[in-house]
Amino acid sequence: MLQFSSSRRYQICNRCLMDTSDPEIAFDEHGNCNHCNRYFVRVDEEVRRGPEAELALEALVERIVKEGKGKDYDCIAGVSGGVDSTFVIYKLKQLGLRPLAVHFDNGWNSELAVANIKNALDRLQIDLHTDVVDWEEFRDLQLSFLKASVPNCEIPTDHAITATLVKTARRNRVRYVVNGSNVVTEGILPISWVYYSHDLHHIRAIHRQFGRVPLKTFPQVSLASFSARILSGSYKMVNLLNYVEYDKAKAVQTMKRELNWQYYGGKHYESIYTRWYQGYYLPTKFGFDKRRAHLSALVCAGQLSREQGIVELVKNPYADNDLDQDMDFVVKKFGLDRGQLQHLIDKPNKKHTDYSNRNNFIEGLSGLRSYLRNRAKSV
Repeated sequence: MLQFSSSRRYQICNRCLMDTSDPEIAFDEHGNCNHCNRYFVRVDEEVRRGPEAELALEALVERIVKEGKGKDYDCIAGVSGGVDSTFVIYKLKQLGLRPLAVHFDNGWNSELAVANIKNALDRLQIDLHTDVVDWEEFRDLQLSFLKASVPNCEIPTDHAITATLVKTARRNRVRYVVNGSNVVTEGILPISWVYYSHDLHHIRAIHRQFGRVPLKTFPQVSLASFSARILSGSYKMVNLLNYVEYDKAKAVQTMKRELNWQYYGGKHYESIYTRWYQGYYLPTKFGFDKRRAHLSALVCAGQLSREQGIVELVKNPYADNDLDQDMDFVVKKFGLDRGQLQHLIDKPNKKHTDYSNRNNFIEGLSGLRSYLRNRAKSV
């Protein structure tokens, strides 16, 4: 079913685990791929190390504390119950900051994710704001992306999370929004597998073609509006984990010990939909195994050997979870039956650029995006 695959022979990177399941992958004369080559460039450019990191983090905290005086909170932090976001709020409290935790509830939280959020926030004494999506709207939007037969069916959630953080920061007069995004453990992900979640025009185009329910309350933020807030300095993204020595395995052990946090199986598997989407839908329909990208980043970070990564990839993504149970949950949640869901999976695969989009505009802003990223950083 791989509509995107070409006649090129199979090849896997000599250094990481990325292979020709990414139709746009390129290899150098050493057999190393563009993804891990770019990974090390990004680490040099974006990750702070040693004394430089300590000084930059100290200066950042001082600014956040100073601006937060007289306010209920000095920063905003998104939480999902997952590894990265939970470790972020743990570090924020260690740094003496007063975050407001923000959670976008899209209706797909696992019980374990809910428990992880509650346990962590209770122990850290952090307030929580939850934005619960209108399910009929969101169901219709998610189904629209499945009907569109595009790879990144997480765009509705990812976009809404960003829009919710922007709205909450503005409402609380807080500039600093701290997140768990980081280069060390997330620095590899092919654009051919995802596409840009901030392309609101694209979201609306797909929903206009396949949806039925008007998006009256779905959180939205345009690229122009988001960029303007960054340029004006009214919104600053802080990728906190780029300032600290972040070892994912050690972070997990710390959170288990300190926060009664429990592991849920795979990256972002705290969401039932994400577990089904990454563990079944993407590999079955497109041949994309996102574990390959996630594990490749850990290999490049020295937190996992390449051999260990290969062993992990051989395992069934659903080895620790019940696929049949998740399938039943997904069809029931969407109001479908198994046959209708299978029909969506069997439809010819499409690229995001097959639908109206602002891809050329976004790609053309590569220089500006770099500038915006630097402006958005709090250093």
